[in-house]
Amino acid sequence: MNAELDQIWTRVQAELAAAVDEPTYRVWLEPLQPLELSSCAITIQAPPQIRGWVQERFGRLLQRCVTHALGQPVAISIVVSAPVTGPSRQAQPAAGQPRPAAMRLANPGYTFDRFVIGDSNRLAHAAALTVAELPGQAYNPLFICGPPGVGKTHLMHSIANLLADHNPGLALRTATGEAFASEFRNALGGGQIDNFKTRFRDINVLLIDDVQFIERKARTEEEFFHTFNALHEAGAQIVLTSDRPPRDLQALEDRLRERFEAGLVADIKPPDLNTRIAILRKRALQDKIEHADEEVLEAIAQRITLNVRSLEGALIRVVAYSSLTSRPISLDLACEVLDSLYPTPAKRALTVQQIQAATCEHFGLSRDDLLSSSRTARVSWPRQVAMYLSRELTDESLPRIGRHFGGRDHTTVLHACRRADERLGDDPACRRAVENVRQILLHDHS
Repeated sequence: MNAELDQIWTRVQAELAAAVDEPTYRVWLEPLQPLELSSCAITIQAPPQIRGWVQERFGRLLQRCVTHALGQPVAISIVVSAPVTGPSRQAQPAAGQPRPAAMRLANPGYTFDRFVIGDSNRLAHAAALTVAELPGQAYNPLFICGPPGVGKTHLMHSIANLLADHNPGLALRTATGEAFASEFRNALGGGQIDNFKTRFRDINVLLIDDVQFIERKARTEEEFFHTFNALHEAGAQIVLTSDRPPRDLQALEDRLRERFEAGLVADIKPPDLNTRIAILRKRALQDKIEHADEEVLEAIAQRITLNVRSLEGALIRVVAYSSLTSRPISLDLACEVLDSLYPTPAKRALTVQQIQAATCEHFGLSRDDLLSSSRTARVSWPRQVAMYLSRELTDESLPRIGRHFGGRDHTTVLHACRRADERLGDDPACRRAVENVRQILLHDHS
């Protein structure tokens, strides 16, 4: 039964990977594991920190993929994974001891041994490892910056996971800048500010991802300033990530920017070709992908140059397509899958204006509509699609994309891309709409 269940689950994973974007698959669906299969039910294990969200958001998708893999409908039960110890797992607290925050919030898939080192990230990796080994003693704060998708979050969670493994008594908290701001607003509104301060100050290590999201939020910046000072004076380790170095966070208060620069600022650049191939090779080895030879990996690495998440997502799509069509992984198959998603570099000289025009053509809008301040669904969704494709198909930075859309700032563009990612993962009609815009672009640009 174990062998049969493994084979079935491999097919389910392939369908899940094909149905959602790569970051969604990696964070929420890849950690799932089958536990038991009967003629009328399947039991699936999920880590405790994601079980509820998976049940609520992906329950129907799981049902559809399992039914397709089995050829018949069965009941699905999602249970919490049993605690597991081992060299690649987080240490579990002894009975009766509180579970450190990092063990609840860090992504267990992001570890140092899964991080591929190259010239573009060597300093950031070395600094992150040093901080994980000597928290509060070196590089405090550690500020890791770089464009989206180059490994900042991976390093931050690697720190949390290594600390949880080797220092289970430390109190850690990981959060995003957006989550910090949201929790602070809720605490203010609910009269729970003392509880909020306890959660973020009575700890040994604070790791904040995408700290740029506290920009332009005066009261949040004020609270973060005092939180930062309290932790730093107590000798607690602080790790921050951002899409820009501190000096470019112009909307941030000077006193915060100065504190961010007081430690080590380590930037990560997009990986070079050899590093991209190494990333794919390691992912293929981890996922036990057979027949992913060097020419296939190099073809993928040639297409996706800026974003590691997109790079790994392209590999997952090729593998999923191979599994679903029962065709062997080959260079021809890889090119067939990637042509519609990631045109070859020679064909990628697209502009934001061309993407806007193709989006307007598909959705029946004028360019003035697209750039307007309207937030109606008729305009906001096409605008998100255009921003999403501009980020993916051009080399423009987020601030430059924002300027092409009526002078919007980079956080608006990033939010639009995230909303588009979510809808593409949940709604086939949205995926078809984006694919139609791609086809218009490819036809006009061929």
